[in-house]
Amino acid sequence: MLASDPGAERRARLADARLYLVCPAVEPLTGGGHRDLHSLLRAAAAGGVDIVQLRDKDISDEALLPVVRSARRLCRELSLLFVVNDRPQLAREVDADAVHIGQDDMAVQDVRRIVGPEMLVGLSTHAPGEIDAAAPLAPGGSPLIDYIGVGPIHETPTKPGRPAVGQALVRYAAAHARVPFFAIGGLSTRNLPETIRAGARRACVLRAISRAGDPAGAARELRDLLDAAPLEA
Repeated sequence: MLASDPGAERRARLADARLYLVCPAVEPLTGGGHRDLHSLLRAAAAGGVDIVQLRDKDISDEALLPVVRSARRLCRELSLLFVVNDRPQLAREVDADAVHIGQDDMAVQDVRRIVGPEMLVGLSTHAPGEIDAAAPLAPGGSPLIDYIGVGPIHETPTKPGRPAVGQALVRYAAAHARVPFFAIGGLSTRNLPETIRAGARRACVLRAISRAGDPAGAARELRDLLDAAPLEA
């Protein structure tokens, strides 16, 4: 892959990605205290995570910027794709690999105009119509959406008030999604096999890794489950 084409390199890495971690700037631990972000990212990489998204909606851009810059540098060192949640200007400023938005955030076309054609754009989806609308290319042929999140598969405290979509939407995405999709929402080693049987080949998790006593081991267990099911041809 030519170094002069970062967009193509990012999309090739995305195509091979299986495990995606979303984490806040500061992760509280169940027993009290907080886990250091850099320690978490190193453990996640050691366990087989491919993509890391930094999501912290309660911090201003100004306060978050140094954290994002530091995480971006470490993810580059660890060969992890780095994603900024819902802040395209911030993602552009730190040269993130991707920005991820929700259905109620800025319009995808506007986000793409901000970040340009080389950055990946991810979109959360919660219904068949949203999956159908997630097009890889804009009408003029330029990149639009690179991947989607499908969920929440199970109810999760990180999305209060949003009902679980269950495995039916995973089956729909497996049959109809035009871009790579990551199942998300309350996934763990206990319930991931059911989601894989429904057709998911990529998963996005939060607490299953970030709140684990051994995040590297937790990531490895999830990765092993995903690797047992080959990616689509």
